[in-house]
Amino acid sequence: MSKSTSKAAGSVAASLHAAGISRREFLGFCATLAAAYSLPASAAQAIAAALEKAARPSVIWMSFQECTGCTESLTRSHTPTVEGLILETISLDYHHTLQAASGEAAEKAREQAMHDNYGKYLLVVDGSIPLGNPGFSTIAGVSNLEMLKETAKGAAAIIAVGTCATYGGLPAALPNPTGAVGVNQLIKDKPVVNVPGCPPIPVVITGVLAHFLTFGKLPELDALGRPKVFYGESIHDRCYRRPFYDQGKFAKTFDDAGARDGWCLFELGCKGPVTNNACATTKWNGGVSFPIQSGHGCIGCSEPNFWDAGGFYKALSAPAQPLKVGAGVAAAAAAVGVAVSFSNRGKKGAAKAAHETTTLDDLEP
Repeated sequence: MSKSTSKAAGSVAASLHAAGISRREFLGFCATLAAAYSLPASAAQAIAAALEKAARPSVIWMSFQECTGCTESLTRSHTPTVEGLILETISLDYHHTLQAASGEAAEKAREQAMHDNYGKYLLVVDGSIPLGNPGFSTIAGVSNLEMLKETAKGAAAIIAVGTCATYGGLPAALPNPTGAVGVNQLIKDKPVVNVPGCPPIPVVITGVLAHFLTFGKLPELDALGRPKVFYGESIHDRCYRRPFYDQGKFAKTFDDAGARDGWCLFELGCKGPVTNNACATTKWNGGVSFPIQSGHGCIGCSEPNFWDAGGFYKALSAPAQPLKVGAGVAAAAAAVGVAVSFSNRGKKGAAKAAHETTTLDDLEP
Protein backbone atom coordinates (compact mmCIF):
# COMPACT_ATOMS: atom_id res chain seq x y z
CA MET A 1 0.00 0.00 0.00
CA SER A 2 1.36 3.40 -0.96
CA LYS A 3 1.92 6.15 1.57
CA SER A 4 -0.85 8.29 0.06
CA THR A 5 -3.30 5.38 0.02
CA SER A 6 -2.46 4.54 3.63
CA LYS A 7 -3.07 8.12 4.66
CA ALA A 8 -6.41 8.20 2.83
CA ALA A 9 -7.47 4.96 4.47
CA GLY A 10 -6.93 6.55 7.86
CA SER A 11 -8.93 9.69 7.03
CA VAL A 12 -12.29 10.69 8.39
CA ALA A 13 -13.83 10.41 4.91
CA ALA A 14 -12.68 6.79 4.57
CA SER A 15 -14.02 5.81 7.98
CA LEU A 16 -17.40 7.43 7.28
CA HIS A 17 -17.64 5.62 3.93
CA ALA A 18 -16.74 2.31 5.60
CA ALA A 19 -19.43 2.89 8.22
CA GLY A 20 -22.08 3.35 5.52
CA ILE A 21 -22.76 7.00 6.32
CA SER A 22 -24.03 8.83 3.25
CA ARG A 23 -22.79 12.20 2.04
CA ARG A 24 -26.20 13.69 2.79
CA GLU A 25 -26.17 12.42 6.36
CA PHE A 26 -22.64 13.72 6.86
CA LEU A 27 -23.56 17.19 5.59
CA GLY A 28 -26.53 17.17 7.94
CA PHE A 29 -24.17 16.51 10.82
CA CYS A 30 -21.90 19.36 9.70
CA ALA A 31 -24.89 21.72 9.59
CA THR A 32 -25.77 20.70 13.16
CA LEU A 33 -22.20 21.31 14.24
CA ALA A 34 -22.17 24.76 12.59
CA ALA A 35 -25.37 25.68 14.44
CA ALA A 36 -23.94 24.47 17.75
CA TYR A 37 -21.01 26.84 17.31
CA SER A 38 -23.25 29.73 16.18
CA LEU A 39 -21.70 29.72 12.70
CA PRO A 40 -23.64 30.59 9.52
CA ALA A 41 -25.20 27.75 7.53
CA SER A 42 -22.60 28.29 4.81
CA ALA A 43 -19.92 27.12 7.26
CA ALA A 44 -21.25 23.55 7.03
CA GLN A 45 -19.45 22.98 3.70
CA ALA A 46 -16.16 24.26 5.11
CA ILE A 47 -16.53 22.02 8.17
CA ALA A 48 -17.27 19.04 5.93
CA ALA A 49 -14.17 19.69 3.82
CA ALA A 50 -11.98 20.01 6.92
CA LEU A 51 -13.34 16.86 8.55
CA GLU A 52 -13.06 14.74 5.40
CA LYS A 53 -9.38 15.56 4.96
CA ALA A 54 -8.49 15.25 8.65
CA ALA A 55 -6.62 12.20 9.85
CA ARG A 56 -8.34 10.23 12.57
CA PRO A 57 -6.70 11.30 15.83
CA SER A 58 -5.77 8.75 18.46
CA VAL A 59 -7.85 9.06 21.62
CA ILE A 60 -6.96 7.45 24.94
CA TRP A 61 -9.85 7.49 27.42
CA MET A 62 -9.14 6.67 31.07
CA SER A 63 -11.66 6.24 33.86
CA PHE A 64 -10.68 6.76 37.48
CA GLN A 65 -12.97 7.33 40.51
CA GLU A 66 -16.30 7.45 38.68
CA CYS A 67 -19.65 5.75 38.15
CA THR A 68 -19.37 5.21 34.35
CA GLY A 69 -22.22 7.70 33.87
CA CYS A 70 -20.12 9.83 31.50
CA THR A 71 -19.51 6.87 29.20
CA GLU A 72 -23.17 5.87 29.49
CA SER A 73 -24.09 9.39 28.40
CA LEU A 74 -21.71 9.24 25.43
CA THR A 75 -23.16 5.96 24.18
CA ARG A 76 -26.77 7.22 24.19
CA SER A 77 -26.81 7.84 20.47
CA HIS A 78 -29.10 7.21 17.48
CA THR A 79 -28.00 6.59 13.93
CA PRO A 80 -26.63 8.84 12.69
CA THR A 81 -26.03 11.41 15.40
CA VAL A 82 -23.23 13.73 16.41
CA GLU A 83 -22.11 11.11 18.91
CA GLY A 84 -22.12 8.25 16.44
CA LEU A 85 -20.36 10.22 13.72
CA ILE A 86 -17.56 11.43 15.97
CA LEU A 87 -16.99 7.94 17.35
CA GLU A 88 -16.46 6.88 13.73
CA THR A 89 -13.98 9.70 13.09
CA ILE A 90 -11.55 9.12 15.93
CA SER A 91 -9.34 6.18 16.69
CA LEU A 92 -10.48 5.20 20.18
CA ASP A 93 -7.40 3.20 21.12
CA TYR A 94 -8.09 2.70 24.82
CA HIS A 95 -11.27 2.91 26.90
CA HIS A 96 -11.78 0.95 30.09
CA THR A 97 -15.47 0.31 29.46
CA LEU A 98 -15.73 0.02 25.69
CA GLN A 99 -12.53 -1.86 24.80
CA ALA A 100 -12.65 -5.58 24.10
CA ALA A 101 -9.15 -6.20 25.45
CA SER A 102 -8.40 -6.62 29.14
CA GLY A 103 -5.42 -7.10 31.40
CA GLU A 104 -1.98 -7.04 29.77
CA ALA A 105 -3.45 -6.74 26.26
CA ALA A 106 -5.36 -3.59 27.22
CA GLU A 107 -2.34 -1.92 28.78
CA LYS A 108 -0.21 -2.87 25.79
CA ALA A 109 -2.75 -1.10 23.53
CA ARG A 110 -2.47 2.07 25.62
CA GLU A 111 1.30 2.00 25.60
CA GLN A 112 1.38 1.36 21.84
CA ALA A 113 -1.00 4.26 21.17
CA MET A 114 1.13 6.55 23.32
CA HIS A 115 4.30 5.50 21.50
CA ASP A 116 2.89 5.72 17.96
CA ASN A 117 1.13 9.07 18.47
CA TYR A 118 3.40 10.82 20.97
CA GLY A 119 2.61 14.51 21.16
CA LYS A 120 -0.52 14.14 19.01
CA TYR A 121 -3.10 12.02 20.85
CA LEU A 122 -6.00 13.36 22.88
CA LEU A 123 -6.33 12.15 26.44
CA VAL A 124 -9.87 11.99 27.80
CA VAL A 125 -10.34 11.46 31.52
CA ASP A 126 -13.49 10.82 33.50
CA GLY A 127 -13.46 10.31 37.24
CA SER A 128 -11.53 12.04 40.00
CA ILE A 129 -7.98 11.24 41.09
CA PRO A 130 -7.42 10.26 44.73
CA LEU A 131 -4.36 11.78 46.41
CA GLY A 132 -4.71 9.66 49.54
CA ASN A 133 -3.81 5.99 49.70
CA PRO A 134 -2.88 4.85 46.14
CA GLY A 135 -4.92 1.70 46.78
CA PHE A 136 -8.15 3.70 46.74
CA SER A 137 -8.20 3.34 42.94
CA THR A 138 -5.75 1.44 40.76
CA ILE A 139 -5.66 0.06 37.22
CA ALA A 140 -3.39 -2.87 36.40
CA GLY A 141 -1.73 -2.29 39.76
CA VAL A 142 -0.93 1.34 38.92
CA SER A 143 -2.40 4.22 40.92
CA ASN A 144 -4.66 6.69 39.13
CA LEU A 145 -2.23 9.51 39.85
CA GLU A 146 0.75 7.66 38.37
CA MET A 147 -1.19 6.55 35.27
CA LEU A 148 -2.52 10.07 34.66
CA LYS A 149 0.93 11.65 34.83
CA GLU A 150 2.46 8.96 32.61
CA THR A 151 -0.22 9.23 29.92
CA ALA A 152 -0.48 13.02 30.03
CA LYS A 153 3.20 13.44 29.11
CA GLY A 154 2.69 12.68 25.42
CA ALA A 155 -0.82 14.11 25.02
CA ALA A 156 -1.54 17.08 22.75
CA ALA A 157 -4.37 18.09 25.08
CA ILE A 158 -6.56 16.68 27.82
CA ILE A 159 -10.34 16.69 28.01
CA ALA A 160 -11.71 16.24 31.53
CA VAL A 161 -15.20 14.79 31.08
CA GLY A 162 -17.74 15.00 33.89
CA THR A 163 -17.79 16.82 37.20
CA CYS A 164 -15.55 14.24 38.90
CA ALA A 165 -12.72 14.79 36.41
CA THR A 166 -13.20 18.56 36.35
CA TYR A 167 -13.68 19.45 40.02
CA GLY A 168 -13.32 16.21 42.01
CA GLY A 169 -17.01 15.35 41.85
CA LEU A 170 -18.98 13.38 44.39
CA PRO A 171 -15.83 11.60 45.65
CA ALA A 172 -14.57 15.05 46.75
CA ALA A 173 -17.71 15.83 48.77
CA LEU A 174 -17.02 16.67 52.41
CA PRO A 175 -15.16 15.18 54.14
CA ASN A 176 -13.45 13.93 50.92
CA PRO A 177 -12.07 10.67 52.39
CA THR A 178 -9.90 9.78 49.37
CA GLY A 179 -8.47 13.24 48.78
CA ALA A 180 -10.15 13.38 45.36
CA VAL A 181 -9.21 16.18 42.94
CA GLY A 182 -9.83 17.08 39.32
CA VAL A 183 -7.37 16.77 36.43
CA ASN A 184 -6.46 20.46 36.17
CA GLN A 185 -5.37 20.51 39.80
CA LEU A 186 -2.60 18.08 38.85
CA ILE A 187 -1.67 18.73 35.21
CA LYS A 188 -0.30 22.22 34.62
CA ASP A 189 1.84 21.83 31.50
CA LYS A 190 -0.87 20.72 29.06
CA PRO A 191 -4.07 22.40 27.87
CA VAL A 192 -7.02 20.98 29.82
CA VAL A 193 -10.62 21.42 28.70
CA ASN A 194 -13.25 20.94 31.40
CA VAL A 195 -16.55 19.42 30.28
CA PRO A 196 -18.49 19.25 33.58
CA GLY A 197 -21.88 17.73 34.23
CA CYS A 198 -23.07 14.70 36.14
CA PRO A 199 -22.99 13.45 33.46
CA PRO A 200 -22.34 15.93 30.62
CA ILE A 201 -24.62 16.14 27.59
CA PRO A 202 -23.31 13.74 24.88
CA VAL A 203 -23.25 16.46 22.20
CA VAL A 204 -21.14 18.65 24.47
CA ILE A 205 -18.56 15.88 24.89
CA THR A 206 -18.34 15.12 21.18
CA GLY A 207 -18.63 18.79 20.20
CA VAL A 208 -15.24 19.45 21.79
CA LEU A 209 -13.73 16.56 19.81
CA ALA A 210 -15.38 17.87 16.64
CA HIS A 211 -13.92 21.34 17.21
CA PHE A 212 -10.44 19.88 17.58
CA LEU A 213 -10.89 17.85 14.37
CA THR A 214 -12.28 20.77 12.38
CA PHE A 215 -10.10 23.66 13.49
CA GLY A 216 -7.01 21.87 14.79
CA LYS A 217 -7.29 23.60 18.14
CA LEU A 218 -9.39 23.56 21.29
CA PRO A 219 -12.45 25.84 21.69
CA GLU A 220 -12.39 29.13 23.57
CA LEU A 221 -12.68 28.51 27.31
CA ASP A 222 -14.20 30.41 30.23
CA ALA A 223 -12.53 31.14 33.58
CA LEU A 224 -13.26 27.57 34.74
CA GLY A 225 -11.74 25.99 31.63
CA ARG A 226 -15.14 25.17 30.08
CA PRO A 227 -15.97 25.68 26.36
CA LYS A 228 -17.80 29.01 26.15
CA VAL A 229 -19.97 27.78 23.31
CA PHE A 230 -21.66 25.33 25.70
CA TYR A 231 -21.12 26.96 29.10
CA GLY A 232 -21.25 30.65 28.19
CA GLU A 233 -24.77 31.25 29.51
CA SER A 234 -26.79 30.14 32.50
CA ILE A 235 -29.59 27.61 32.20
CA HIS A 236 -31.85 30.27 33.76
CA ASP A 237 -31.26 32.72 30.88
CA ARG A 238 -32.31 30.15 28.26
CA CYS A 239 -35.05 28.37 30.24
CA TYR A 240 -38.54 28.33 28.74
CA ARG A 241 -39.93 28.87 32.28
CA ARG A 242 -38.05 32.17 32.58
CA PRO A 243 -41.14 34.33 31.78
CA PHE A 244 -42.91 32.85 34.82
CA TYR A 245 -39.88 33.71 36.97
CA ASP A 246 -40.03 37.31 35.77
CA GLN A 247 -43.75 37.41 36.59
CA GLY A 248 -43.20 36.00 40.09
CA LYS A 249 -45.14 32.81 39.33
CA PHE A 250 -43.56 29.87 41.19
CA ALA A 251 -44.63 26.27 41.76
CA LYS A 252 -44.94 25.59 45.49
CA THR A 253 -44.89 21.80 45.24
CA PHE A 254 -44.05 19.39 42.45
CA ASP A 255 -47.71 18.50 41.89
CA ASP A 256 -49.61 21.75 42.41
CA ALA A 257 -51.48 23.70 39.72
CA GLY A 258 -48.46 25.95 39.12
CA ALA A 259 -46.19 22.97 38.48
CA ARG A 260 -48.73 21.50 36.06
CA ASP A 261 -48.93 24.81 34.23
CA GLY A 262 -45.15 24.99 33.82
CA TRP A 263 -44.44 27.72 36.39
CA CYS A 264 -40.88 28.42 37.55
CA LEU A 265 -39.26 25.87 39.91
CA PHE A 266 -37.07 28.43 41.70
CA GLU A 267 -38.80 27.99 45.08
CA LEU A 268 -38.41 24.21 44.80
CA GLY A 269 -34.62 24.53 44.72
CA CYS A 270 -33.83 25.01 41.02
CA LYS A 271 -30.18 26.09 40.63
CA GLY A 272 -30.59 27.23 37.01
CA PRO A 273 -29.80 30.89 37.84
CA VAL A 274 -26.31 29.99 39.07
CA THR A 275 -25.52 27.12 36.65
CA ASN A 276 -23.89 27.52 33.25
CA ASN A 277 -24.66 24.74 30.79
CA ALA A 278 -26.40 24.04 27.48
CA CYS A 279 -29.18 21.87 28.96
CA ALA A 280 -31.98 24.31 28.09
CA THR A 281 -30.95 24.58 24.43
CA THR A 282 -29.11 21.38 23.45
CA LYS A 283 -31.17 19.19 25.81
CA TRP A 284 -30.85 15.41 26.24
CA ASN A 285 -31.85 12.25 24.33
CA GLY A 286 -31.51 13.80 20.91
CA GLY A 287 -33.02 17.11 21.97
CA VAL A 288 -36.13 15.62 23.56
CA SER A 289 -36.01 17.20 27.01
CA PHE A 290 -33.95 18.31 30.02
CA PRO A 291 -34.57 18.08 33.79
CA ILE A 292 -36.51 21.35 34.13
CA GLN A 293 -38.73 20.45 31.16
CA SER A 294 -39.39 17.11 32.85
CA GLY A 295 -40.59 18.90 35.98
CA HIS A 296 -37.49 18.79 38.21
CA GLY A 297 -35.29 21.74 39.10
CA CYS A 298 -31.66 21.99 38.02
CA ILE A 299 -29.29 20.70 40.73
CA GLY A 300 -26.29 22.68 39.45
CA CYS A 301 -24.20 19.62 38.58
CA SER A 302 -21.87 21.46 36.17
CA GLU A 303 -20.69 23.90 38.85
CA PRO A 304 -17.87 23.32 41.37
CA ASN A 305 -18.88 21.79 44.72
CA PHE A 306 -22.56 21.46 43.81
CA TRP A 307 -22.82 18.51 46.22
CA ASP A 308 -21.82 20.72 49.20
CA ALA A 309 -23.80 23.82 48.20
CA GLY A 310 -26.93 23.04 50.21
CA GLY A 311 -30.00 20.86 49.68
CA PHE A 312 -31.19 20.26 46.14
CA TYR A 313 -34.72 21.19 47.21
CA LYS A 314 -33.79 24.32 49.14
CA ALA A 315 -34.36 27.57 47.26
CA LEU A 316 -31.43 29.87 46.57
CA SER A 317 -31.11 32.56 49.25
CA ALA A 318 -32.24 35.33 46.88
CA PRO A 319 -33.40 35.66 43.24
CA ALA A 320 -30.70 35.93 40.60
CA GLN A 321 -32.20 39.27 39.49
CA PRO A 322 -34.96 41.49 40.92
CA LEU A 323 -38.33 40.11 39.94
CA LYS A 324 -40.35 42.31 37.62
CA VAL A 325 -43.09 42.94 40.18
CA GLY A 326 -44.00 45.80 42.48
CA ALA A 327 -41.28 47.56 44.46
CA GLY A 328 -42.87 46.53 47.75
CA VAL A 329 -42.80 42.86 46.80
CA ALA A 330 -39.19 43.15 45.60
CA ALA A 331 -38.13 44.78 48.88
CA ALA A 332 -39.88 42.09 50.90
CA ALA A 333 -38.24 39.37 48.80
CA ALA A 334 -34.82 40.94 49.36
CA ALA A 335 -35.39 41.05 53.12
CA VAL A 336 -36.45 37.40 53.14
CA GLY A 337 -33.43 36.52 51.01
CA VAL A 338 -31.02 38.11 53.47
CA ALA A 339 -32.62 36.29 56.39
CA VAL A 340 -32.58 32.94 54.58
CA SER A 341 -28.96 33.49 53.54
CA PHE A 342 -27.77 34.02 57.12
CA SER A 343 -29.84 31.06 58.31
CA ASN A 344 -28.49 28.73 55.60
CA ARG A 345 -24.90 29.79 56.26
CA GLY A 346 -25.31 29.02 59.94
CA LYS A 347 -26.85 25.61 59.27
CA LYS A 348 -24.18 24.74 56.72
CA GLY A 349 -21.36 25.74 59.06
CA ALA A 350 -22.81 23.71 61.93
CA ALA A 351 -23.36 20.67 59.70
CA LYS A 352 -19.83 20.90 58.32
CA ALA A 353 -18.31 21.11 61.80
CA ALA A 354 -20.33 18.13 63.02
CA HIS A 355 -20.10 16.18 59.73
CA GLU A 356 -23.83 15.64 59.94
CA THR A 357 -25.50 13.50 57.31
CA THR A 358 -28.52 14.62 55.31
CA THR A 359 -31.88 13.70 56.80
CA LEU A 360 -35.27 13.25 55.14
CA ASP A 361 -36.31 16.61 56.56
CA ASP A 362 -33.58 18.26 54.48
CA LEU A 363 -35.23 16.96 51.33
CA GLU A 364 -38.57 18.61 52.04
CA PRO A 365 -39.15 21.72 49.89
